[in-house]
Amino acid sequence: MKRYIRIWWKLTMNSFMSGFLTRLNAAVFLIGKILRFVFFLVFLVTLFGRTEHLAGYTGTQIIFFYLSYNLVDTVSQLLYREVYRFRPLIVSGDFDFALTKPMNALFRALLGGADPLDMFMLLPYGAALVYTAGRLGHITTWNIVLYTVLLVNGLFIATGFHILVLALGIIATEVDHAIMIFRDVVSMGRIPTDVYREPLRSVLTVVVPVGIMMTFPVKAMLGLLSPPGIALAVAVGVVFFLFCLRIWRYALSQYSSASS
Repeated sequence: MKRYIRIWWKLTMNSFMSGFLTRLNAAVFLIGKILRFVFFLVFLVTLFGRTEHLAGYTGTQIIFFYLSYNLVDTVSQLLYREVYRFRPLIVSGDFDFALTKPMNALFRALLGGADPLDMFMLLPYGAALVYTAGRLGHITTWNIVLYTVLLVNGLFIATGFHILVLALGIIATEVDHAIMIFRDVVSMGRIPTDVYREPLRSVLTVVVPVGIMMTFPVKAMLGLLSPPGIALAVAVGVVFFLFCLRIWRYALSQYSSASS
């Protein structure tokens, strides 16, 4: 474990130095992230200026859903930015070098370099999340523990999604469109999935577990999630993650080097 932590740290430092080579581009990209976050937040505030509840949730609770979504999404973007750079490795055949080195190939493809811009975004997101949590009302320590556990469970699901994208990249040499589709689907979790009608709500809960990834942690924080719901969330998270690992192993068995 220590060896992989050292490797990740070196790869991350390289990614940080590359990211700040063109400071203007980095600044524009960071401003774009901030504006996208602020615009949707303004939309929510404006919406609740005309209505007090949405699917039974108050404005503060909906904003907390949105902030929790941004936390999970940003952490996954921070850790798994290398997925966006995976296709050139497959097309050029450079992925061969990852397979021949004494390092887990999935580790290299998934955690080959963190994104420094997302690291900076965690600071305002975290501060806003803590501030909004203080306005939710009476929250017990047990609620916070459940919220944290289900957030980690949501990160495991996000990890599984990224592994699926990598597997698709090996099988079909297609990553860019797949990762964009993933981001579009996950963006439906910016608001609680309770807002959506059936059967879409069930699809987003079990088939494509966006609801478990984004909605369930907040419902646990608010004391709205039953013990069976918590057990379902953890079970789906574990099963989905293991399923994605199996797909990755199958894709790796089908890999054909660009030079072969």
